[in-house]
Amino acid sequence: MTLAKAAQRVAEEFEFTPDQVRNGVKEFLAEMDDGLQKDGTFMNQIPTYVTAVPNGTEKGLYMAVDLGGTNFRVCSILLHGDTTFTLNSSKIKIPQTLMKAQTAKELFAFLAKQIEAFLKEHHGEHYECHIEKKQKGEQASEEEIFNMGFTFSFPVRQVGINKGYLIRWTKGFDIADAIGKDVCGLLQAEIDALHLPVRVAALVNDTVGTLMARSYTSPGKTGTLLGAIFGTGTNGAYVEKLSKVTKLTNAEEKGLYDESTGEMIINTEWGSFDNGLKTLPNTKYDAALDKDTPNTGIQMFEKRISGMYLGEILRLAIVSLLDDPAVPLFSDENSGSNDFRTTTLVNKDSALLKPWGIDTSFLSHTGGDSTPGLQITRQVLQRDLGVHGPSIEDAQAVHVIAAAVGKRAARLSAIAVGAIVLQSKRLDVPASDPPIDDDMVDIGVDGSLVEFYPGFEEYMREALGEIPGVGEKGEKRIRIGIAKDGSGVGAALIALVAGRALDAVAR
Repeated sequence: MTLAKAAQRVAEEFEFTPDQVRNGVKEFLAEMDDGLQKDGTFMNQIPTYVTAVPNGTEKGLYMAVDLGGTNFRVCSILLHGDTTFTLNSSKIKIPQTLMKAQTAKELFAFLAKQIEAFLKEHHGEHYECHIEKKQKGEQASEEEIFNMGFTFSFPVRQVGINKGYLIRWTKGFDIADAIGKDVCGLLQAEIDALHLPVRVAALVNDTVGTLMARSYTSPGKTGTLLGAIFGTGTNGAYVEKLSKVTKLTNAEEKGLYDESTGEMIINTEWGSFDNGLKTLPNTKYDAALDKDTPNTGIQMFEKRISGMYLGEILRLAIVSLLDDPAVPLFSDENSGSNDFRTTTLVNKDSALLKPWGIDTSFLSHTGGDSTPGLQITRQVLQRDLGVHGPSIEDAQAVHVIAAAVGKRAARLSAIAVGAIVLQSKRLDVPASDPPIDDDMVDIGVDGSLVEFYPGFEEYMREALGEIPGVGEKGEKRIRIGIAKDGSGVGAALIALVAGRALDAVAR
């Protein structure tokens, strides 16, 4: 078999047909509804208690902090009311000793100290004025208190807009004393101990932050529908009708939230969509990858889409050709025969031969390679993957398979986007011809795949056009825009909305 035919055969295994897209959308809609009614479903559909999105006219100074892993970031964001903002931020590494502290107090006291240092540096006059009032026994007014969004990237059971109980630590943290405690309450207690003019107004998920950041900066007055991450992982948060979130009424602990908007942002946790594999593709490469992960059988949607996994899927597909003696991939054929390889060009310590040896960035390199003879692809194969002197035919074979893996990921992504657009019924509203800003269904996205993989949005749009209710009603009305810094700007915007909601509930 020629190398070109063998590569095309493998690429065809990654085809995801229009019928498969449509079946996936039906299943996604069913799992969305299931998750809105009860807990314990594939898609968790977590209520965030955030009940409004910004429209770009908001003004004021807000804060955000982000404990996303080994670093802690503190920001203040001045919203100018015209879709623009000014941001100040600082970042500090968490000491190893505090990542495994004896008590939660040790860690959260450290975090509060960083907030204090930030206020002194960037808002010193405000801070000093507040401290003076405290010393005189005077009460600070609501206007003098900064509302702050707290991005906390660890599993929590959220029961209110600013209340969530830690389920478990990840990313090297291990503080047993914090398990089961309200992380917002822990931070607020240490902030209050330092008499800081800060209220932890919202517990923030990064996808919700993406949604909010995009909604503030996007044109039009309708507000962004969906914030989605297509990067190392994948997830989305969207605006849902409050009446559909029926599991809220049955919750053991019902958090307070503002019901006046009739809406709530839902964190889908769509990485676990269709863990039962009713509609998702399951090639032998997908199955082998899943078997080699610590969370076998879950996050099945994410394992076919996100940057953490696509490089390994590609590697497994390439290795399947390397293992076939009839396929002359990376071979030096001195014998003149095309039926077997006499000498392999792959170094014995090549990343190709090591599980998880290919970084997903390689897909972007080869996907965007338009150089003569795929020179960039050949250079990366030699420099990074330990293939000595790959031929143009070798590079073409890898290029074809990598393109198929990336295209499938984009078409799968369209299932989530298309289903949420259908659920919203926003395309049912008549539009101007041509559509104006207010007619657009706005989607905010972030992540390396959607930002850097060549053709990702185009492939996604192609699949969106194949979905009944989306394609014929105006896929072009779906506007997809990059939304940066969800954990900073987005978290501050959530603090804004949350502060209003907390004040409304208090009244």
